Amino acid sequence: MRLDRLKTQIAALDPRLYQIASLGTLLLYGLLSLHFDVSVLQLAITIGTALLTQYAGTRFHHLPSFDPRSPLISALSLCLLLRTDDVAVAALASFIAIGSKFVIRWKDKHVFNPTNLALVVMIGSGVGWISPGQWGQVAWFGFLVACLGSLVITRAARADVTLTFLAFYIGLLFARALWLGDPLTIPLHQIESGALLIFAFFMISDPKTTPDSRAGRIVFALLTSLVALYVQFGLFRPNGPLWGLIVCSPLVPILDHLFHGIRYQWTEPSSGSLPAPTLCTATCRLSLSQPRRFS
Repeated sequence: MRLDRLKTQIAALDPRLYQIASLGTLLLYGLLSLHFDVSVLQLAITIGTALLTQYAGTRFHHLPSFDPRSPLISALSLCLLLRTDDVAVAALASFIAIGSKFVIRWKDKHVFNPTNLALVVMIGSGVGWISPGQWGQVAWFGFLVACLGSLVITRAARADVTLTFLAFYIGLLFARALWLGDPLTIPLHQIESGALLIFAFFMISDPKTTPDSRAGRIVFALLTSLVALYVQFGLFRPNGPLWGLIVCSPLVPILDHLFHGIRYQWTEPSSGSLPAPTLCTATCRLSLSQPRRFS
């Protein structure tokens, strides 16, 4: 009985709380043990700007309440990945990330993952760069376990896009190495990156910016991995997954039109699969048309 009650309580938790705990723990460990090259002032400005922007958007759009969870996830991801010598750049990145949720929208759904958009703007303009996330095997494996744990917390509701992307991306990396006759230590080194883990588990998996249906998300993950590898090995640019996601994100409305699914709600994680036609009631139709919140 107690075990069943504990399972019920865990299932009722908002998945974002676990994500915040995972990212926050990694950031604290990085500052204390790995000596991340980022100042406390930059961290404070990044997080503070994100929360202030979310609050301003909440007031401007007359939302029922201020919700700090999603902006905290974006801000913590920026703290882990974005590097710059100017705290104003960190503030601008945080403002772009959270502000984009309220501005760049299509049918009540924000188009770009906030962190992904901010990072691409910063590195594209040359005012910032991305930490490769080479944290050592202990931190990497620890964070991998935390990321996999997030799939359990969300009951694997949207694990398909993460697992599909990793399968395609890593599989093609190894296929390329075998084709060229490279040692397999090269793709192994390429995937031992904290930046790749953050991308796979906290960016491309964002249920608010990915297709609603499982079929759409699988196609989306495949397209993103192909573009990422083309950028990385065809255009010889770093951070291929970031560029792949930013290029493919505008395709989400098209995939939602081609593959229908139920929109995601943080309080009720689901795979987006539609009920059988004979069981689809007015409630189902309502969930399809329900507008997304700014989170």
